[in-house]
Order: sequence, then structure tokens, then C-alpha cells
Amino acid sequence: MRPRSEKLNVLFEDNHLLVVNKPPLLPTMGVKEGELSLLSQSRQYIKKKYNKPGNVYLGIVSRLDAFVSGVIVLAKTSKAAGRLSEQFRNRTADKTYWAIIPDALKEESGRLEDWVIKDESLHRMTVIPKGKKSPTGAKVARLNYKTIGTEITNRQCPTKLLEIKLETGRKHQIRVQLENAGASILGDRKYGSDLPFKRGIALHSRELSIEHPTNRVLQSFQAETPSWWNIDRYSLS
Repeated sequence: MRPRSEKLNVLFEDNHLLVVNKPPLLPTMGVKEGELSLLSQSRQYIKKKYNKPGNVYLGIVSRLDAFVSGVIVLAKTSKAAGRLSEQFRNRTADKTYWAIIPDALKEESGRLEDWVIKDESLHRMTVIPKGKKSPTGAKVARLNYKTIGTEITNRQCPTKLLEIKLETGRKHQIRVQLENAGASILGDRKYGSDLPFKRGIALHSRELSIEHPTNRVLQSFQAETPSWWNIDRYSLS
């Protein structure tokens, strides 16, 4: 399913940063020439707004999976890109995710720790079973979660809203770790879900906190969930 060409949802912009709320099904970058991506859409936004001829510089300092929505920052200068990349590399940038899952986790809050590795044959990440020796290339993945909402309108197939913070930054980490815990994210067929979701998967980058690359002030940005999440059906704690 191709992404829709929607107006760029800008959360914040100055001379150094462009912070946007990415819709699901829109790749961050790395698409074929002529196909839509967040990077190409953002470049067109800058060109049009400032009437800039030629190429527009925008640095990708972190990514979101195409199926995932939410807040993401792009750098408008190479200096900003370098300093932001260092924050993400050193994990001083703080990211908070929201996810909708079946009511399947035993604990309302907790920590998941797994060894993960890419399964080249299936083109996805996989968890190494407990007690099995981790093969070369496997990396530890850690995240913390807590339940922040319980669905109040669906009693046959109740779901929960999780808040998630990562300790590590592995590819598809939240998706594969929740699948392994028996609580695949809604709509995420690649990682075990058989429950439908309207667009993309029910994983959203809710909040991002970074140190501004030039004035060194801590800034936080929040992105609203897409309308079809229907957040009002959850009793938020």
C-alpha cells in the first residue's frame, strides 16, 4: 500500500531543526527515484516555503519504520546533523513510544530483555530463545513498558495502550520484543499480529526530547496519534 501524499505536519522549525509528525506508510528515506518519502516531502516543503533553487540540505539523524507514525527530527544544517547524530548514538536523546496491543502481558509494567538477530531468509528480526547460545551477530535488546490505558469499549477483544522507552536501539526492536512476549502490535502482520488496524501498525513515536544543537537547551516535542487510534476509547492513567 503506497503512502498518501499528505501535507507535511510540522511540529517545530527553526534555522537548524525541522520536527514533523510522520504519517504511517511513509518511508523516512531510501526509496526509488520518484517515490515519496519523508525526506523528499520535507525537501519540497523547504524549497516551496523559502523559494530555494537547487538542492536542499536535510540530514536524517534517526529513522522510523515506514509503518510507524510519530515525531521525528531532521537537521537543516550539517553542524546540526552531526550534533544530533551524536545524541542518538550516545542515547542522550530521549524517545517515548505508544503502542496498542492485545490484553496479553502478565504485568502492567515491566522490562523486556532479549537477544535479537536478523533472519535474512525472512527479512525480519528474531529473538534468540532463552537458554540457547547467541550466535555471532546477535545483540541484546532492552525496553521498559507500562500500561497507560485500558480499552473500555471492546469487551470481546480488549486491548491496552502501552508507553515504551528503549534502552537500546535495535532494528524493529519494539515490534519483535512484543511479539516474543505474546503481545504483537495491532496490524503488525510481519511480527505475529492477526488483528486488523486501519493504516500502518499501532506503534507511534509519541515524544522526542533532544538538546538543541546550537543553543544547548533541552527541547521536547509531542506528536498526536492518528485519528483512527481513537484514543478516547481508553481510560488513560
